[in-house]
Amino acid sequence: MVIEEIGRRHGGTAEREIAHCLLGSAVVGGVPVALARPSLFMNRSGPAVQALLAREGARPEEALVICDDLTVAFGTLRLRRQGSHGGHNGLRSIIEALGTTAFPRLRVGIGPAASIAEHVDFVLGRFPPEEHDELPGVIGAAADCAEMAVREGLDQAMNRFNRRAGGAPPGADS
Repeated sequence: MVIEEIGRRHGGTAEREIAHCLLGSAVVGGVPVALARPSLFMNRSGPAVQALLAREGARPEEALVICDDLTVAFGTLRLRRQGSHGGHNGLRSIIEALGTTAFPRLRVGIGPAASIAEHVDFVLGRFPPEEHDELPGVIGAAADCAEMAVREGLDQAMNRFNRRAGGAPPGADS
């Protein structure tokens, strides 16, 4: 949904199936970007990212992986330059395919799920009405974050968008 929003905002090209991805493009702040959504299952998205980077002649650190995360509170954005998969199977697949943890990722909180047993139903289910109403704002904020990362760099975007749900900076409740 975040990729679709970025494409909508910037007149993105129509998607076509290439390198296990639905691939389009746009220009964000004067920078041409590939807008890709893996056509494989999320847990197996690593080969799609690997193939796309090879096709584009790009390094892992030039990508920005955007994923939902059920271990992060709904509406919270976490942008990182690199890091572990943190239990996220899609990120695990990408790390295995690329052989590195050194790629930026934006985790968009959709959680938390109550228990591990509920993860599949939680991820594939619908948002509750109160979250569904907030979803456009969350998608918009995630798109804003990704756009700022492209235009102004990761550090600027991390400083602005790494906040808890509701907009409080991390640690504000301590």
